[in-house]
Amino acid sequence: MALTPSNMLPLGTTAPNFVLTDAVTNKPVSLQKIRGEKGTVVMFICNHCPYVKHVNEELVRLCNDYRVTGFGFVAISSNDIDKYPEDAPKKMWETARKYNYPFPYLYDEDQEVARAYDAACTPDFYLFDDELKLIYRGQLDNSRPGNGIPVNGRDLREALDNVLNNNPQRKEQKPSMGCNIKWKD
Repeated sequence: MALTPSNMLPLGTTAPNFVLTDAVTNKPVSLQKIRGEKGTVVMFICNHCPYVKHVNEELVRLCNDYRVTGFGFVAISSNDIDKYPEDAPKKMWETARKYNYPFPYLYDEDQEVARAYDAACTPDFYLFDDELKLIYRGQLDNSRPGNGIPVNGRDLREALDNVLNNNPQRKEQKPSMGCNIKWKD
């Protein structure tokens, strides 16, 4: 497991559009379908990464807390399933059911969506405003497996609260850290 930081896509970037298959419903889901009236959170995650496993319960809490306030949420897995079969859609379905994901969990088979977002690691978080302009990208919080800091979603929650309260976002945003996306050869 190589510890990899986010690439930090430039703020103001328009969210790249996508249509991907939801591993739970087996139906196509588009950015426009999950888009929230206040903003949209796009998360790159996977099943096998210990950094994602460490935050899974907080992802569910965070989504449940904020989707009722007008935010849309989606998780995308882009890993090479030939080399990492535990990230295959059937296993994605099992993970989504286990944690009762309140957001679609989409499979990016050709990895084009991860490339469009310049995603680098799992987990990787992007918050877009109501016009789908990037206003936050980076970490969920300071917790990492084994560092003793509780998982609370502080950084992403602050960014979401800033939208709700019409406050500016922090100028300094910390990159997420996790397993690198498993690119196909």
